[in-house]
Amino acid sequence: MKSPADESATIAGRFLAARRAAKGLGEYPGSLPRTLEDAYAIQDAAMASFGKKVVGWKVGRVMPPQSEQFGADRLAGPIFADQLAIADGGEPSMPVFAEGFAAGEAEFLLRVASAPRPGQMSFSLAEAAGLIDRVHVGIEIASSPLGAINAIGPMAVISDFGNNNGLVVGPEIADWQGSGFEDWDVSTIIDGHSAGSGSTRAFPDGAIGAARFLFELLAKRGIALEAGQWISSGAVTGVHQVTPGQRIEAKFGDDYSVACRVEAATPE
Repeated sequence: MKSPADESATIAGRFLAARRAAKGLGEYPGSLPRTLEDAYAIQDAAMASFGKKVVGWKVGRVMPPQSEQFGADRLAGPIFADQLAIADGGEPSMPVFAEGFAAGEAEFLLRVASAPRPGQMSFSLAEAAGLIDRVHVGIEIASSPLGAINAIGPMAVISDFGNNNGLVVGPEIADWQGSGFEDWDVSTIIDGHSAGSGSTRAFPDGAIGAARFLFELLAKRGIALEAGQWISSGAVTGVHQVTPGQRIEAKFGDDYSVACRVEAATPE
């Protein structure tokens, strides 16, 4: 019988093989984890094997009844340097797994100003906000070789890098602390058609609550955040599935927007 560590490494390896080959997975590649700790152990094993630089973290929602079942209303996954795009007024092309799951999500992106104090395990909202120096608008590219990843649920999502495959960084919000961005109306448009709208006030404690969750989760996992890393704070308008060739635009309040196109991932 395999040890838990061996099982984690096997599942992580199967996800990574599919990602590197840009191939789909028809089912979860092993026994589905039963606990958050087991799911994050697979994520840890995959990160270690992937060997790519982490430049940020995506935070996603866990909705009832699963949030009660697992004792968490959010989850997280790493964002890698080669999957980060600075829009800078353009429309970058972002790869997705054509044989798997792909979606675009309008999100506020919080930049870490300084690493949390070593050993600090809990944070107030004010302490979390104090560790942020910039807020930008952006688009998370949620994609996985596993087509049913969201339908299977949080254990599958956590296992495969939080279902992340990229981040588009849009314009910086001027005076984010006084801007009231948490109350802004946000909309997502796909190929010119409205896909959804919302605001971060629908989230527990808003975007800053996502940062607090991440600080506490990574402290528990023994992972050090670094200054300059990004926190993608959650899908404001929902998770909107896309296919290669489509254009995603996200609008934030009256003055900010960002756009990208999605293309089929190719083998590494």
